[in-house]
Amino acid sequence: MKKDKKPDNVVFNEETQEYHGKLSPFATGVSAPKITPPDVTSWKNTHIVSANNQFKAEYEALQSSYKKLMDNFEYNNLVYSAKFSFEPIVGKEYHLYKAKDESTFLSLIPPQECNFNHIGSFRLTSDKTWEKL
Repeated sequence: MKKDKKPDNVVFNEETQEYHGKLSPFATGVSAPKITPPDVTSWKNTHIVSANNQFKAEYEALQSSYKKLMDNFEYNNLVYSAKFSFEPIVGKEYHLYKAKDESTFLSLIPPQECNFNHIGSFRLTSDKTWEKL
């Protein structure tokens, strides 16, 4: 037994054997207006630029943080690899110098009071890292 196939423009549910055109959220008749999706190209382009600017700002902030982190890492390596024969105190200012033999040493003597090649001044922080002053 062959069922009669309904034309494409008729909204008929084979399982329930009912017409359900009225229940559809879109027009189902042949004479119904054409469904055209809205053009969202300009909205996309505007928001793509906005999103890309946000990503760029975050990337630049990360890049800046990374540079600062690497600079601090280099300063810590420089100070910790220098010669010193005292135990540094947290919060005190120390001065890093280069000796004539190109080695580095840490001193309490400020650059104004000596003739050594001054590299920089540093402070030991509570987390035992060196902060460049």
